[in-house]
Amino acid sequence: MSESLYVFTICLFLGTIVLVFGMRFLSAFLQSRARLANDEAYRAIAQMSAAAQSETATSLSSIRASLADIDGRLASVERMLKEVQ
Repeated sequence: MSESLYVFTICLFLGTIVLVFGMRFLSAFLQSRARLANDEAYRAIAQMSAAAQSETATSLSSIRASLADIDGRLASVERMLKEVQ
């Protein structure tokens, strides 16, 4: 067996090992990057949800104030109708 063929065979074997570990590293890197993007998307959704919740709370308090005003007017109309009878 010639010396150059022996070195070539060893280099192929070691190159394969390095290639496999490189592919595993690249896979782990891409998975972590995808996970980070996914986490950022969840944060954005949570922020939008919090904003919508505060907007809903504001709207609800406005509706409650309006309902209290309507309730007061209805009570005065009822008193007026009772006086007329």
